[in-house]
Amino acid sequence: MNLFVKETSQKNPETIIFLHGGGLAGWIWDEQVKAFPDYHCLVPDLPEHGQSAEVKPFTIVGAAGMVIDLIRSRAHNGKAHLVGLSLGAQIIVQILATHPEVVDHALISGTLIRGIPHGDILLKLLDYTFKVYEPVKDTDFFIKANMRTYNISKSYFEKFKEATLQLKADSLNRILHENLFFKLPSGLEKANVPVLVMMGEKDYKVIKESARDLVKVLPNSEAYVVPKRGHVWNMESPELFNQVLRSFITGNPIPNVVEPLCPHR
Repeated sequence: MNLFVKETSQKNPETIIFLHGGGLAGWIWDEQVKAFPDYHCLVPDLPEHGQSAEVKPFTIVGAAGMVIDLIRSRAHNGKAHLVGLSLGAQIIVQILATHPEVVDHALISGTLIRGIPHGDILLKLLDYTFKVYEPVKDTDFFIKANMRTYNISKSYFEKFKEATLQLKADSLNRILHENLFFKLPSGLEKANVPVLVMMGEKDYKVIKESARDLVKVLPNSEAYVVPKRGHVWNMESPELFNQVLRSFITGNPIPNVVEPLCPHR
């Protein structure tokens, strides 16, 4: 089955592809798509998410292959600017490692690439957690609590609830396994394309450590922190996100409202 893909402004010469985070869907990029009417935008729902819920099973390698196919078949000039959050960012890292030739610029945010230590213990904990979580995952209480965790506006409740209902518990289990155990793939040192590594100041420590690992291996990359923002900062501060993205893909200086990630910060 093919991925569901939202497409806008097809006649514009340059293509941007937006990849959402785990457990969500392409609608998280609505404010970005509105702000880039001068670009051809492609916004897929990733496998086992949203309107691609029946595209199974989810793997980062498999999803990367589908995005590469999307670029080759629908992006203009066989290349795209790639924008990814969390799980979507991991997919972009995989693409950079294997097919950097299809990438024009890449903005990745909240990218976990260190894997999680004590994997056997974590797997057992995840299995136990899902037995407890599955009966209540679709309740309004848990959905609102999850939204508060990421500081997502209440105005998105209906879309967030729809994404939660579309995502089955066994799918979420597979997706989390892929996300938590993803490690730095080989080949990134050959990806000589501009890469902007971003994270919110409130993001997890391991995300910042992962960012340092990424800029060490990616030859044309830099990393920035967004003050006072969390993991899903494109929804917290869409205007700022759009400003950073536009500056990056047009080759202009990154706005000084975000801070460079120092090597030992």
